[in-house]
Amino acid sequence: MKELMDFVRELSFVRVGGSPEEKKAGELIMEEVNRTAEDVGREDVRGEYMAFKVPAAEVKRCSVEAGGRQIACVPFLRSGNINRECELLYLDEASEIDFSGIGDLEGKAVLLNRLDEEVYKRLSEHKASAFLVMQGKYYFSEKDASLYPRRIRENFTRHGMIPGFAITAGDALWIVQEEVNKVSLVLEQENTEPESRNISAVIEGTDLKEESIVLTAHYDSVPVGTGSWDNATGAVALLSIFRHFAANPARRTLRFVWCGSEELGLLGSKAYVEQKKELLEKTVFCFNFDMCGTALGANKICVTGEKELQTFVEQYCKMAGYSAIIGVGVHSSDSAPFCDNEIPALGLSRETSTAELHTIHDLVPALSEKAMGRNVEFAVRIIGDVANAAVIPVKKGMPEERRKELDKYFHREDEKKKAEK
Repeated sequence: MKELMDFVRELSFVRVGGSPEEKKAGELIMEEVNRTAEDVGREDVRGEYMAFKVPAAEVKRCSVEAGGRQIACVPFLRSGNINRECELLYLDEASEIDFSGIGDLEGKAVLLNRLDEEVYKRLSEHKASAFLVMQGKYYFSEKDASLYPRRIRENFTRHGMIPGFAITAGDALWIVQEEVNKVSLVLEQENTEPESRNISAVIEGTDLKEESIVLTAHYDSVPVGTGSWDNATGAVALLSIFRHFAANPARRTLRFVWCGSEELGLLGSKAYVEQKKELLEKTVFCFNFDMCGTALGANKICVTGEKELQTFVEQYCKMAGYSAIIGVGVHSSDSAPFCDNEIPALGLSRETSTAELHTIHDLVPALSEKAMGRNVEFAVRIIGDVANAAVIPVKKGMPEERRKELDKYFHREDEKKKAEK
């Protein structure tokens, strides 16, 4: 196998879920999976593609004009269409207080500091015609603000369809300071459903092969930067782990999954659990790798499961001499759909305050072969010990607190409240 950082560099290009570039990245991973299996003499192990559709949109026109100026903008994909002049209203936090007494917003566009589902719901209830969300710092250029189209998620659009735009904080500041009160908005887009793919490979266990451990990492990126840290590093770490266990199979079956379209809402891992439902009952653990190998920073482990899993990890790190920040909760990554199916998970990563993800600054220079190597070495050790254990050290299932977090994460709170009534 190539050196870790060599393959990270090879995968460091924009590869948005459902795009030809994501397909190219998947082919590179598939080639490495099959080459590795051949190198260690495993004729029984081959990579497999698992296709699924992703919601997307083709944008034909997108523009914002304010105060006689063309404002740099990108659309919220699948948020609908608009072509009209609107009165512009700026709301600080778009809180319940900000909306009180505001009345009908038909024909008005709202400028926002932030957007979440509650804010979107208020916009819909007040019949806003459009919204604009600012991004970055006021002194950022359009490039530095890392403007890129984001898909409006289904949990938002269940409250209604509102055309949306993102603009730079610098332009938002100018609009507010100049008291611009009208904007001309154009958004024309057509919904599409391109294909994305997971890549999977199975290493059958030696004597406890009916039990499975799933190992995941996403290989897609956002449309800016090169996605080197997030998540070429995780995809490459998983390849290195795959190589080790292809040559040294564990007692339990290991199912490796390189997930597509994670950045679009965990779509690859969601598709996997949907397509492989029959495997979930015998899947006893999940390891997920999302962002590894920064030269500066600290190792991090996200624990999603019963209290005993946290205790196990804390003690294991002490025995292994592995320094890590251990957090408890739902990891916003590809382990979450498995946890939603009662499968305990550890998310292994490395964080730093000196680099940025989802921006133009997610690049190779922040990364280190040595740090990547340490992350992989620890992962191989803990995966091996769990996969070879006489009994899995933690039971399946989620405590009530995690279950509530999962309901919130997957936007089921309202449905459950209605069902309880």
